[in-house]
Amino acid sequence: MTILLVFLTTLIFCLLLIVTGASPRRSRVSAFERQRQHASGAGAVILDIRRERLLPDILSLQRVVSALLLVIVVVLLVDTFSWLLGCIVALVVALEYGAIARIGLLRRQSQKLYTRYEAAILRFVERFRGILRFVRTTLPDLNSDTRVESREELQHIIGETRGVITADEKLLLLNSLQFGSRFVSEIMTPKGVIDSIQKSELLGPLVLSDLHKTGHSRFPVIDGDIDHVIGMLYVQDLLSLDVKRSVTAEKAMEQRVLYIHQDQSLQHALAAFLRTHHLLFIVVNEYRETVGLLSLEDTIEALIGHKIIDEFDAHDDLRAVAKRNLHGNNHAREGEDV
Repeated sequence: MTILLVFLTTLIFCLLLIVTGASPRRSRVSAFERQRQHASGAGAVILDIRRERLLPDILSLQRVVSALLLVIVVVLLVDTFSWLLGCIVALVVALEYGAIARIGLLRRQSQKLYTRYEAAILRFVERFRGILRFVRTTLPDLNSDTRVESREELQHIIGETRGVITADEKLLLLNSLQFGSRFVSEIMTPKGVIDSIQKSELLGPLVLSDLHKTGHSRFPVIDGDIDHVIGMLYVQDLLSLDVKRSVTAEKAMEQRVLYIHQDQSLQHALAAFLRTHHLLFIVVNEYRETVGLLSLEDTIEALIGHKIIDEFDAHDDLRAVAKRNLHGNNHAREGEDV
């Protein structure tokens, strides 16, 4: 009789471990995606919808069955051993059966059995759902659609996405999320590689040839040094010049100069480009010294994450910021801060 009780107790304890170790399968997609696929006629999502709908009842059934099996094991242990020893063993079992059920090998076997009989379990729950409502236990929130709580989390989700969006789309999204927190100083063309022209320079054939050879389309016109930009010279405007009658850069330049501070955000810079319809800003520091140039191409490139071939690409690694405080820097007659 004792051997039979030991065998029966062991058998029911194994059943308890199997029931406890199994995890009901859940949908791998969000509720929104399930509804979207269902609306588009995807038949494969029907099983996912069914699983999620019955999940509370399946978990309740699992808890109830586990509790019943545990009670039976405790009773059999007390009956098999002496009252004191049986209570001690039953207490150990009650405290540790959950940890034992989570052992890797046992859990894999439990999950394999659940997967095999999942269809039958779903049918059983659907058939007796009304009865299961009376034994439904208190469950944690089963909503799998968690909210994104930070920009960094959203960037991580986009970065880990596979197959839903292309690499270019992923790059565009990631750069767009970072765009508002970046500054002009991060992407500007540095001062040391700016090709400028003195205001008194005569725009004769040789000078025009040199300007074309640089490959640039726009040149700051300076009064003495780069910290005194007084205008912008556009190569396309030079095509109409009479080469037989040289004029100075000051005469051919556009007098309107737009300045932007190096600590302004790229979001501010893009808004300024759209508002002013300008393609190039002079970047200044707190002393209004020139520290670089910012083009519309630079800003769009930072937004979309793609390199745009422009006139300054050859100088990406150079940085030269003025150190001295020169009074009267960058105050063109028709200058404007953006």
